[in-house]
Amino acid sequence: MQTMRILIIEDDREAASYLTKAFREAGHVADHAADGEDGLAMAMDGPYDVLIVDRMLPKKDGLSVIGDLRSAGRDTPVLILSALGQVDDRVKGLRAGGDDYLPKPYSFSELLARVEVLSRRRSSGSAPETVYKVADLELDRLSHRVSRGGEDIILQPREFRLLEYLMKNAGQVVTRTMLLEHVWDYHFDPQTNVIDVHVSRLRSKIDKGFERPLIHTIRGAGYTVRA
Repeated sequence: MQTMRILIIEDDREAASYLTKAFREAGHVADHAADGEDGLAMAMDGPYDVLIVDRMLPKKDGLSVIGDLRSAGRDTPVLILSALGQVDDRVKGLRAGGDDYLPKPYSFSELLARVEVLSRRRSSGSAPETVYKVADLELDRLSHRVSRGGEDIILQPREFRLLEYLMKNAGQVVTRTMLLEHVWDYHFDPQTNVIDVHVSRLRSKIDKGFERPLIHTIRGAGYTVRA
């Protein structure tokens, strides 16, 4: 099974932490949103393979999140994970645009299997964007392969996520706050130079030895990847 990128929209912090850790241990990339508004924004912004959505969420309930996604033309597979497990609840969830429905409590092995099925089903149809290219730099988010000028570049997992996010937003300024939230899963500024250190390491691997730099610092604003 290829690496999947999964968004978990769940307001129960303990449950979300468990799921995030479990999916990452299974070799996948997992992000978390704690309410419906943040979840909808992340789902609209990120190239996720599968969304796991709780029904009862603060700010915007799960069915509204799914409805807004479908209205916007997003076909990302959605698995609804909810304590509301009666037949009528499941029917409402599926009619709202959900692709699968798993009542709580659940077994993670079953959840993982269902998510894998949804991901495979989507990949057999119109595939999401999986390869990012900027000039002669290429990143394949499924195989986790990065190359420039045809030469493979070995990155650490955090460096890969950092480059992936920068390339997904190629040509745009990516702020420190955006990197903290999307690459480090921090929703606060730890007041450290962790971003500067990782960008410096990434730049040494991506740009060193090449005439044209691709990673640029936008003073006072953030970073961008552009030719």
